[in-house]
Amino acid sequence: MAQDVDNRERDSFLFRHLIAMFETLALQQLGKLVNPITGNVERDLRQAQITIDMLAMIREKTAGNCESEEKRILDAVVTELQMNYIDESKRGDGGGPGDTEGLDDGKKSE
Repeated sequence: MAQDVDNRERDSFLFRHLIAMFETLALQQLGKLVNPITGNVERDLRQAQITIDMLAMIREKTAGNCESEEKRILDAVVTELQMNYIDESKRGDGGGPGDTEGLDDGKKSE
């Protein structure tokens, strides 16, 4: 029984970590966070949309199998990213690799 609880807690931790990884990636692709590898703010809305769609697919495929807190976190992340995507879409040409138009820090991708 204790093993089952440990496994559920581990799985819940891993699930939340997976969601956080996708969230961070999408925020980088939206130009909201610095890419830690390049040190630049990079905006690629096409890739951001794919990442957001993956999170929405995870939400759909795990429906009914998540703990209430996991569901709440996933719903909040998807909604936040969708809203940020809409905001960024209104700012420019859709953004592609290396697109930094409208970004505040002035760094350019290589």
